[in-house]
Amino acid sequence: MREVEVDAVPLDRLAVLVDAERAVRIGRYAERARTMLHGRTVWNVNATAQGGGVAEMLHALLAYGRGVGVDTRWLVVDGTPDFFRLTKRLHNQLHGSPGDGGPIGDVERAVYDSVLGVNLVQLRTLVQPGDIVLLHDPQTVGLVTGLREVGAHVAWRCHVGRDETNEHTDAAWAFLRPYVEQADATVFSRRAFAPAWTDPTGVWVIPPSLDPFTAKNAELALPEVEAALRHTGILGDGEGHGDLAFVRRHGARGVVRSHVHLMGAGGPVPPGARVVLQVSRWDRLKDMAGVLTAFATHLPRLPADVHLVLVGPDVSGVSDDPEGALVLAECEKLWSEQDEETRARIHLCSLPMDDIDENAHLVNALQRHATVVVQKSLEEGFGLTVTEPMWKGKPVVASAVGGIQDQIIDGESGLLLEDPADLDAFVDRLLEVLEDEELGVRLGTAARARVRDRFLGDRHLIQYVDLFAALLGVPPDPVA
Repeated sequence: MREVEVDAVPLDRLAVLVDAERAVRIGRYAERARTMLHGRTVWNVNATAQGGGVAEMLHALLAYGRGVGVDTRWLVVDGTPDFFRLTKRLHNQLHGSPGDGGPIGDVERAVYDSVLGVNLVQLRTLVQPGDIVLLHDPQTVGLVTGLREVGAHVAWRCHVGRDETNEHTDAAWAFLRPYVEQADATVFSRRAFAPAWTDPTGVWVIPPSLDPFTAKNAELALPEVEAALRHTGILGDGEGHGDLAFVRRHGARGVVRSHVHLMGAGGPVPPGARVVLQVSRWDRLKDMAGVLTAFATHLPRLPADVHLVLVGPDVSGVSDDPEGALVLAECEKLWSEQDEETRARIHLCSLPMDDIDENAHLVNALQRHATVVVQKSLEEGFGLTVTEPMWKGKPVVASAVGGIQDQIIDGESGLLLEDPADLDAFVDRLLEVLEDEELGVRLGTAARARVRDRFLGDRHLIQYVDLFAALLGVPPDPVA
């Protein structure tokens, strides 16, 4: 188990993005948190410090917490390959998919308990009675009982789920239920994700949020966008003329490095091409292969200047996802099976994970360069890869699954695909935007406003303060 260092960031900077009433409210909640949590530590425990939306949110939210004087810390569990294969299997099954089809029986429970037992030994030396522990996702819920035994207040946050149960979700919940039921509270991104057997009085619905000031979401001018993409070989035609510098999460200056191997299949994107972009993990539930297949099989319907770019992390840099390399290989094989014309218009990109801030800056540049951003997930807990381009004013076409349905109002702040498996309908939705520039502008403008209204960090932090108050038995703030 290791600790992730988080520096303090002033909460005041969010105030410039919200109205006066919201700014006053977050200030009042900050003071309440300082008073209520004085002398306590708020611990967050998850499975990785990089390579996913949970890690991104923790970097931002914990920095704001420290910025208002709350002692909040972040630990990442250690695990074996068998442990992470099991927890990936559970992750997929909670989404209603069989995953790798492996078992989740007594042998797997022994692996799970053994790995978390080792982590618990170290946790017990750190967590004090009265502290608050927020555990994230299936990789950590087995720590609940041991942490409660030391006198901590323990909540479990599940970032994944499915609106309708099936045999796979039932099997995963049956495995996790003995641990989940011991938690003082459970947190889900949607009410529908909570199993029917959870105590409704202990269930909290807290959707994720976006931090507009990270390297992934900070404002970027067009010259900086093009410079970053050309310097790294993502966009063809040599160097751009913009600044290659970016600001790291701790405020230090970073500079985009030169890369020669980011673009795998398809090579650099030609200058002047319009880009349909999906950014996500190499995860079967994100359906990168489905996006590639839809684009390839409907290529004659698409304008000749439109290219597809599929972007994921360098799979060697994501420790808790053993599936990634297989999915990337499947996409590469699909690409290789296309004719030469099709291969020239489809591009696979793996972003480096050894510098998380540079990675985020490149995602930012890619999303801002895109004409349309898609997220054709088969299931989705929430989808920060939807929120991010919405904040950047981009039109988004995404599956009407899970938390995406809470982000996009169809036809107003984006376009929803009712059936993620319907490739014809997917391309139809793409063409709506590609053939109507005015529609794209209108959707993008409304998308940014929706993120500002509902999915910024002030709302998220306020909900956490209310959750912590409930865990500690503190009466609600009558003014809040």
